[in-house]
Amino acid sequence: MAEQPANMPTEEAIRAALRSVIDPEVGMNVVDLGLVYGIEIAPDRVRVAMTMTTPACPMGSMITEDAREAIRDIAPDGADIVVDLVWDPPWSSELMSENAKRHFGWS
Repeated sequence: MAEQPANMPTEEAIRAALRSVIDPEVGMNVVDLGLVYGIEIAPDRVRVAMTMTTPACPMGSMITEDAREAIRDIAPDGADIVVDLVWDPPWSSELMSENAKRHFGWS
């Protein structure tokens, strides 16, 4: 396991912050929806790779900006916060948490 850069939030803390980011079209947070694909933490940067349920999502820009702000709230001043919107692999409902599947009546 890689050593945690000093003063930077942990992956768990970043995921917790991202749980405050809600996809307004479905009323569920981006972590439980399975939209967060990866988190990289460096000494002065946090990079998150995330997707939307569809490339045509009209809320994509707003959601990625909300994610950036949620991370900025817990990162040290001056840290570079990068949220990359990716489409590979395509999102599927298989990526959702059990909580989200139950919320939508899919389990």
